[in-house]
Amino acid sequence: MHADLDLLCITVYCTADDLLPERRRNARRRLTDAEIVTLCVAQVLMGIPSDRRFLRAARRQLGHLFPYLPSQDALHKRRARLAETIEWLVGVFAAQSPGAHDDLVLLDSTPVECGRSLDTARRSQLAEIAGYGYSRSHSRWFWGMRLHLACAPDGTPRAAALVAADRPEREVALTLLPRALRGGETIICDKGYAGREFAHAVSALGATVLRPARRNEPETGPHLAPIRQRIESVFFTCKDLLGLERHGARTPRNLFARVAARLLALAACINLNHQLGRASRAIADYTA
Repeated sequence: MHADLDLLCITVYCTADDLLPERRRNARRRLTDAEIVTLCVAQVLMGIPSDRRFLRAARRQLGHLFPYLPSQDALHKRRARLAETIEWLVGVFAAQSPGAHDDLVLLDSTPVECGRSLDTARRSQLAEIAGYGYSRSHSRWFWGMRLHLACAPDGTPRAAALVAADRPEREVALTLLPRALRGGETIICDKGYAGREFAHAVSALGATVLRPARRNEPETGPHLAPIRQRIESVFFTCKDLLGLERHGARTPRNLFARVAARLLALAACINLNHQLGRASRAIADYTA
């Protein structure tokens, strides 16, 4: 079977339609929640953060699947309202992938920039949740959020958290890992998660931490660079193909919904690729 955007949309819609409760009928609401969620995933894969431009393109490319499309305002409001539903569906698709049972878990975080000007930091509605953080990989300060992700080596999301950029990585990880672990896993992370207290807390969860040695520590243990490269590849997929940094959100609620939609697109692609026997993160064929 050839993998394309239509097939992915059908897969997401059928899964959501089967699992989501049916809402009370509304004469003004012509699209179901499952259809809105599917449109959100299609928007991510088409790489169009603007709702107006996306709906214009969707009429041409997805008209055979969606005879009726919502207005720009309706899509914006219903996506924000469905943020928790989209997040829940990420777990549904992830649970159906082999990565959900992998004994190796990759842990890291990546910047989600929300603005660059001082006026934006002062006036934006995101100011109440965003903060200034430093990105060591890019050697720069940024204003916004950080996406903390625990995933399997194939990219399957096990747990994720979107928090202010100035929150300590280890503090966030300790709230994230209980949702990602079943017991007995090995966690691969970077030097930012170094610390005796963090290692003991993870050990209490039944997992083991493996990380590169710091400069003042002896080089012991396995060479982790090839495995660490996998989560960098996952983040590159989120940023390059799924437009994580081009989210276009202006409010906290919409930001969470748009980031959740990108994780849902990632989890759905990985799940469908496993069913088709393809490479786990072969997403390019689904983009339009």
